Amino acid sequence: MGLGQWMRGLIPGRYPEWYRERRSWELGEDARATIRKLRALVNERKQVLERSGSPEGLALLVAAEEELACAERILTFDHHHRAPLGSHVTAAQVHLNLVRLLWLKSFLSSPAEVAPYLPGMLALVREHLTRDDPRRVATEVVMEKSARRRLIDETELLIVLEAVDVAHGLALREKLRASSFVRLVWRVAIFLFILAGAVGVLSALFPESVPLCFNPSRPNGTTAPDSVVDYVVVCPTGSQDSFSSTELDQNFAEVSAWGDYLVVEFVGLVAAGVAAASTLRKIRGTATPYPVPIALAALKIPAGALTAVLGLLLMRGGFVPGLTSLDSSAQIIAWAVIFGYSQQLFTKWVDLQGQKVLESVRGPLESPASSGRAPVPAAGSSPAAGTAGAHSTDEDEG
Repeated sequence: MGLGQWMRGLIPGRYPEWYRERRSWELGEDARATIRKLRALVNERKQVLERSGSPEGLALLVAAEEELACAERILTFDHHHRAPLGSHVTAAQVHLNLVRLLWLKSFLSSPAEVAPYLPGMLALVREHLTRDDPRRVATEVVMEKSARRRLIDETELLIVLEAVDVAHGLALREKLRASSFVRLVWRVAIFLFILAGAVGVLSALFPESVPLCFNPSRPNGTTAPDSVVDYVVVCPTGSQDSFSSTELDQNFAEVSAWGDYLVVEFVGLVAAGVAAASTLRKIRGTATPYPVPIALAALKIPAGALTAVLGLLLMRGGFVPGLTSLDSSAQIIAWAVIFGYSQQLFTKWVDLQGQKVLESVRGPLESPASSGRAPVPAAGSSPAAGTAGAHSTDEDEG
């Protein structure tokens, strides 16, 4: 049973109020406002077609009303088992995109009325389709012709609507990639948290198994009359300079304590937390319902705990020449800080991938200069152009 299903089971038929929209309330409200706007547009168009007697257009608007009902039902959470973490907004957007397409297709009998919305549709196509995509090229050609004639016919409108439909599909895939990336990062982070916890528990139960201790030589001029060895044992939580045994492992076991690994892991967690906070300055915020930056920061925390432990074990094993014997507990803690922060060397590639995922959510953004084409004015351009196309691109961010 997933977390969402368990939470829904607490109160039959619905999620608890404190759990609703806990990450995507604003985006959910934006989708609800879009539903109300599209319903008004559909109703207005339906009245016009009823007067003109167009059964084909009315059938399209009936289907649009059904899609609006589906989108509204998804946003209420009461008819599906998905936890409200953002997937519901993306799913509702799929239905809203189809509503826009059906509403626009109802104008096929009078394509001139679509002219105010053509700039928004062109912006959406350019935003998500590459420059060499045949559908984008055909759409730009249609826009150029319609701008010269100040008129668009039914066939040209169908070409534009096909490109818009494809652009909506690509926008959905971009958001699904972001969703998949976040889920993958969270799963790895949870696994590392469990692994770090297991290391801490096992080391506390068996502190003498693999102690994080070092045996530096005694400083010149110092002696320990009761000791039969010429070294001291230094661990993260203590040290000792007098031993009755010549066995190094036995002396390590005598000094090592149950909290050695826990202290090192905690220090690594703190250092990784500082690294995560400093890394966030390079990551843009996101308007998607999927918290990519939070997932990346969460991954660094357990990674820091584990790299702190592994780094000290490598030093103890002589992997780092000249640093095989630390002289005090303070030095061990200091190196744990360094190793905990150094997890950035491994997770920076995940950060770069996360940034690419965020940047790809809005598609291949290109200026008119980079696209190799001049801006194409559409016939009958007006401030209302974004109603069917440009506004949908803004929502595609979330």
